[in-house]
Parts: sequence; C-alpha cells; structure tokens
Amino acid sequence: MTIINRTSILHALALTCFATINTACTVLGPDYVRPPMDVPAAYKEASGLTAPQARNVSADEHWWIPYDDSQLNELIVQVESRNYSLQAMEARVRQAQSLTDAARAAQFPTLSCCTNLSPRTVGSTSDLGLFAVWEIDLWGRIRRNIEASGAAAQASAADLAAATLSLQAQLAQNHFLLRVQDAEIRLLQDTVTSYKQSLQITRNQHTEGVASRGIILQAQAQLGAAQAQMLDARVARAQLEHAIAVLIGKAPADFSFAVAPIVEKVPVIPPALPSDLLERRPDIAAAERRMAAASAQIGVAKAAAYPSVSLLAGLSIHRGVVGPNVSIPLLGTGAIRAQSTKAEAAYDEAVANYRQTVLNGLREVEDNLVVLQILEEATTAQSIAVKAARESAVITYNQYRNGIVNYLSVIVAQTTALENERAALSLLGRRLVASVTLIKALGGGWGSTAPKATEKF
Repeated sequence: MTIINRTSILHALALTCFATINTACTVLGPDYVRPPMDVPAAYKEASGLTAPQARNVSADEHWWIPYDDSQLNELIVQVESRNYSLQAMEARVRQAQSLTDAARAAQFPTLSCCTNLSPRTVGSTSDLGLFAVWEIDLWGRIRRNIEASGAAAQASAADLAAATLSLQAQLAQNHFLLRVQDAEIRLLQDTVTSYKQSLQITRNQHTEGVASRGIILQAQAQLGAAQAQMLDARVARAQLEHAIAVLIGKAPADFSFAVAPIVEKVPVIPPALPSDLLERRPDIAAAERRMAAASAQIGVAKAAAYPSVSLLAGLSIHRGVVGPNVSIPLLGTGAIRAQSTKAEAAYDEAVANYRQTVLNGLREVEDNLVVLQILEEATTAQSIAVKAARESAVITYNQYRNGIVNYLSVIVAQTTALENERAALSLLGRRLVASVTLIKALGGGWGSTAPKATEKF
C-alpha cells in the first residue's frame, strides 16, 4: 500500500472519529440568549405626527428616495462604493471573517509533512511521511470559539453597515445644507442689487439737496453688510462642496456641484414601534452580536480548566504512529479561574453596553421627533413673519418716496425682511437635516439584513 492510499484511509477514519466523538462531547459555558430589554410601547414624541400623510421608509428600499431629489440619488449611492473609510472597514470585516474560518478549521485534523514522526525517535534513522494531529473537542472549546468569532464577524459587518448609514446621512445633510446656501446666496444677490439701487437713489437725492450725507452713509453700511453676508454664504457653500467630494472619494479640485433650486419636500417619517429599533439599527445589532461573542468566550475560558485530548497519527515509509496526547492542567489553576472570571465580567460589560446603546437609540429618535414637530410649527410662524416683513418693506419704501418717513425706517424694514427670509431658509435646512437624522436614528433601510440573535454558526 502506498503512502497516499494509506493517508486517504487515515483521513477517512479521522473524519469518522471526528463526527462520532464531537457529537457526544459536552459544551461548557452558557448557551446564548439575548437578555431582555425594557422598551416603551410607543415613542412619547410621536403623538404630533401627521400619520395619515406619512410615507414610511421600509427596510427594503433606499431611505433617501422619498426626498425626490435626483442629484441626491446620484451622489449617495457613490458613498458605499467609493468612500475610502468604508473600504477600510470592509477590509476589517474580511479580517474578522477570516478569524471565523480559522476557528472552524480547528475542528479538523492538522496535516503536515515531516522527517521525524515522533519526538520519541530522536537519533533514529531519518524517515519521511505525513503527520496528523486532531484535538478532540471534549468540552466545546472549539465550538464556543467558533461561536465567538462568528458573532464578532457579524458585529464587524454591522459596524460597517452603521458607518455606511452614517456617511450616507452625512452626505444627504451636506447636500441639503449646500442647497440652502445656494438659496441664501440668490436671496443676498437680489438684496445687494436692490440695496445698490437704493444707494444710487439716495446719492441722486443728495445731489439735489433732498437727502443728507448721513443717509448715504446708512445706505452704504446696509449694502456692505449684505455683501459680507453673501461672501460668508459662499464660503460655507464651498466647504460643503469639498466635504461632499471627500465623502464620494474625490479630491475637492475634481468635484463641483452645479447651482440648483432646493427641494423643499420634507417627508414625514413614521417611527413605527420602539421594539423595532432593536432589529433595525446596525449599531444595536453590533452591540448584540458582541454580547453573543462574549457569552461564547465564557465557554472557551471554562474549557481551559479541563483536560484536553489530541490524537496523533502518522504514516511514513518505514512505520506508522498512532497515539493520544493528553494535557491536564495541574498548576496555574488560579490563573485559569481568573480567565473565567474575566470572561464573565466581559459579558456583563457587553450587556451593559448593549442596553446603553438601545437607550441612546431611543433618545435619538425622541430627540429628532420633537425637533421636527417644533420646527414644523416654527416654519408656519416664520412664513407669516416673512409675508408680513415683505409687505412692511414695500409699504415703508413707498412712504419714504412720498416723504412720509425717513430713510432709516426703510433700512429697518428692509433689514427685518432680509433677516426673516434668511431665518425661513435656515428653518428649512434644519428640518431637512433633522429628517435625515431621524431616518438614521431609526436605522435607515438596513433592518432587513440585520443579524439575528438566534443565528447559529
């Protein structure tokens, strides 16, 4: 019989023994069950939502679609494929998965080629053959290690999903804020044009002896303030454009964003139930998977206190070697118990972190629900203020031309109108940003792929 044929027989026997013995082995440590988490039946701040007009963002669709912004749709899909931070995290996910594969490989014999099959044959004639070692998983150390590494890999994948959602939300927010800056720049450009005309009128009146030098200076100050505000808005727009470029993996010099009108649609996002948050948010899923990994590590630590048995087998040109290798921990048991205590404490830490992550998620949803409700009320009030300020500016200017009021009254009315217009744009931007933040707090559209607590490895 050749070495290869004898090796095949040995391999088959080893696999048979593996299946038989491992089935009968004890698995130490607790079987993981997700610990309970008290969550409210409904969100406190959801009572003011206009639910009949709402369109929910389901878990199987892109969460940004309800904004009906084609430019946003084109940009946001580039984050996942081109952002370098996400590429780095994806590489970390593959590293974590490789650790799971390595843990699974420990279930099977290790085969190597050697020139001396046993330490007992030192000084003997050189021999050539194959040498196999297989650890019998008597206490479930290997299986618990597979559970731990598998759950850790899932946590890493959930971390990647959380980072993806966060960066997509950041891009959407920057996009909306940039559009707000575009609208503000247009408003200030129109204002500067109007102020220049007013300044020219006052200069003509000064030449005719109707207006004083002080009125010209007031008009110049008003114009200069508006020009400075416009320049500030351009700086903010440029910085937002640079931030968007980096998010999609481009150098700022290679990216430009054309000016376009802002999409004023702010979708209403129903928050569903607080219990759904445990399945939808990737950061909560990551914390839950880390609990599962920590639970499995308790079994790994407990198994270290028990004897381990490995089977040794070899085939060579001259002979075969088969025998057990038994390792029994005698000294250092205090250190072994300390490792078990450490694993249990690490699990308690993971549970506390999980529960804190859930509470933080609930708070973020409540925060953004109340922000959206109050900003909606503020928008209604601000719209009334804008309309009134516009009419007041027109009336005051006509009164000035008829000599009823002085030019200072015109400046006050025009400044008030501009401030209210800018406040309305700021409120729109804040509402859009808060709506994106709420979607992010609810988990975006990722919930359908969340790892489950009952998943086995």
